[in-house]
Amino acid sequence: MAQRDAGAIGPLLAPDVVMVTGSDSAVIAGRKAQVRVWQSEFASATPTTYTRTPATIQVSPVEPIAVEHGAWIGVTDATAIASGDYTAKWRKIGVEWVIEAEIYITLA
Repeated sequence: MAQRDAGAIGPLLAPDVVMVTGSDSAVIAGRKAQVRVWQSEFASATPTTYTRTPATIQVSPVEPIAVEHGAWIGVTDATAIASGDYTAKWRKIGVEWVIEAEIYITLA
């Protein structure tokens, strides 16, 4: 994300990934839709850089899935513009882990 490469984000996402955004709870469904959103964001004159910092990651002992909880922050021109908590559901497909679902909550 820091390199503003939307194409690099795609392989981390399941084809039917779902993201619920932090402030307006917009639902972005599907890998292609999410990559388009990132392409648009990265093309902005003042793009926001988002960083996720995991606090916990728990791998299921019975299914090829994991849950990640943590904090996120969005920074534009070295100024934090929004931040909060997030949860992501991961699935292992073959040897790769991909994100199936993400939900962001804007708290600041």
